[in-house]
Amino acid sequence: MSHCTATTLIDDARTRVTRFDFEPGQNTGWHRHEMDYVITAITDCHMRLVHPDDSVTEVTVPAGTAYARDAGVEHDVINAGDTAMSFVEIELKPRAD
Repeated sequence: MSHCTATTLIDDARTRVTRFDFEPGQNTGWHRHEMDYVITAITDCHMRLVHPDDSVTEVTVPAGTAYARDAGVEHDVINAGDTAMSFVEIELKPRAD
């Protein structure tokens, strides 16, 4: 399985914003989110999420919608659709104060 394309758009003291572009079947690779994050779908995103216990969840995130998760989530995200998908991930860095 080949990996999606991750393009860093912003990486400053407060946020890291990354655009992810997937062809059908491409994945992020196994990862653990170290920060709280928000995902905003650019296209309809038909995602297959593989979890640490090897369970699988299939979800569709419609274009223009968003969801938020807390730090600690571990998974591999796969484009389970038959067209390209894209989303933007905004990671919220801890305040330095």
